[in-house]
Amino acid sequence: MSIHFPLMADGLLDAIQPAPRFKSVAGRGDAPLPAGTPIFASNMVFSPLMLMKQSALENNLRQLADFCHEQGVMLAAHAKTSMSPAILRRAVTEGGAWGLSAATPAQVRALRQFGIRNVFLANQLVDPAGIHWIGEWQKQHPAHGFLCYVDSMQGVRLLEQHLSDSRIAVLLEMSVSGGRTGCRTQREALEIATAIAACPALQLVGVAGYEGALGAERDATGIARVQDYCQMLIATAALLAEKQLFSSDTIILSAGGGAWFDVVSTCFNEARLSLPITPLIRSGAYMAHDNGLYARIAPFSQPDARYHFEAALEIWGRVLSRPEPGLAFVDFGRRDVPFDQDLPNPLWVRNVDGSAPRAASGMRIREVNDQHAYLLLPDEDTLKPGDWVGCGISHPCTAFDKWRYLPLVDDDYCVTDSLETAF
Repeated sequence: MSIHFPLMADGLLDAIQPAPRFKSVAGRGDAPLPAGTPIFASNMVFSPLMLMKQSALENNLRQLADFCHEQGVMLAAHAKTSMSPAILRRAVTEGGAWGLSAATPAQVRALRQFGIRNVFLANQLVDPAGIHWIGEWQKQHPAHGFLCYVDSMQGVRLLEQHLSDSRIAVLLEMSVSGGRTGCRTQREALEIATAIAACPALQLVGVAGYEGALGAERDATGIARVQDYCQMLIATAALLAEKQLFSSDTIILSAGGGAWFDVVSTCFNEARLSLPITPLIRSGAYMAHDNGLYARIAPFSQPDARYHFEAALEIWGRVLSRPEPGLAFVDFGRRDVPFDQDLPNPLWVRNVDGSAPRAASGMRIREVNDQHAYLLLPDEDTLKPGDWVGCGISHPCTAFDKWRYLPLVDDDYCVTDSLETAF
């Protein structure tokens, strides 16, 4: 029987069909893997695939919830890391979060559609369409909490103009010279806070910032820089309280990303102002943690930590080729894995049928192209084309956005739930 292989283009196309939604699901890719599916003992999975370990996710939610309870701080877990309703709803129902943080109006809209009642836009709200949408939502859902930043007189004017008859609560954002968004001086902060207090559409309820932009190492000097930054936020709040510019009975002090929430919590809890303080931290990467950046810098990764996080994300791919001694190519790359902080870290190897798991001893990823990973390994290693290589990742904030779907799996790599994302 001969094989038909056209050597000339005929200009014809088959009828278009719906695009596959789930690139790691075999077949049509139009439905997630059913619960109970064994990842490595079925023909239902395409390589590569990103997955999340359920036990690690549950541990991480529980660990930060316990920390927040012990420290008496509120948590607005940052949603931008995963943008996955199945994960983010757990942060509220199981992880004790007051609500979730967003970075853009589109993320605010997504969180509302996920059913999240309290949302903190940890950013300036200056887009007229976004202001209008958020204002209308708040007017129709007065029991839903909403917060955002202001750091300029123009920002106050835009909110006043486009909120119409809606009202929202805002925090004055502070930063340092060369830092990210935020007022640079207390004089500027006082001017803007005075304008907020005079605006019927706005209620000033706190002071906020982001210490992660300081770029500090986690050593004595870095800790001191973060502490100084927190003291600047506290001093600004004290000044605004003295001028009676807050419209609430308590002052929200908010900072604390994934690297410094422990230092931030301590500083805010030690502050003494004329009004009670509500510390509010905004970590998001903790839900997934990692085997790279946050494994080095996260508070619970330090030697004296009372709590601990576990890496929940793994990328699995198949060996494409072993073209020369000490080198193999795996079928994932920049389209599939984060590479902005560290390259993936090989952890496990399995045979082509998923059997015989073993440690990826002596292996490391040297670089990644769009769809190839350069895997260095001992010359004598028996790894062959078709075998699985499983890696931990670094920086979960740039991992989830590459996947519309990830299976949540138990410790035996059987599917327990479906995680879809909304980037």
